Amino acid sequence: MQQVREWRTASVFSAMERVALEYTDQQPDDALFARLREHFDDAQLVELTAAIALENFRSKFNPSLGVEGQGFCLIGTKAG
Repeated sequence: MQQVREWRTASVFSAMERVALEYTDQQPDDALFARLREHFDDAQLVELTAAIALENFRSKFNPSLGVEGQGFCLIGTKAG
């Protein structure tokens, strides 16, 4: 989890992963889209954008209604 928080400097991410993470972190401009297109075709960009939009929606919607995690993902938790 710490490496995701520090994606800009963590050495575990590929160039493709870094540009995708950058896309989640800021309003895209022409330069960012040019870097995205080096790794993703149109269909992949649509899918990536949809996934990011869904997670952004959930990050606002779920806490507002008190929806909590169901325990399917152990990232950021201490397993058993």
